[in-house]
Amino acid sequence: MPLTPKQKDELKRLGARVKALREERQLTLKELAYQMDKDPQSISRLETGGVNPSYLYLQEICAGLEISMHELCSF
Repeated sequence: MPLTPKQKDELKRLGARVKALREERQLTLKELAYQMDKDPQSISRLETGGVNPSYLYLQEICAGLEISMHELCSF
């Protein structure tokens, strides 16, 4: 089922949050991807709102950024 415009906006907001948190920690896409055992393009797609991440993927993001799920979703 295609995403609604509101859902697309939410994914972009989440991606912007991930990017801001990554940059606060002075991590490059490559560094975060390495910590998560993912490819940098995967992180980039998330940060631009181009992917609807699973809960488990979000847990990996949190582990890579060393934050809680609550902190990630507080935007």
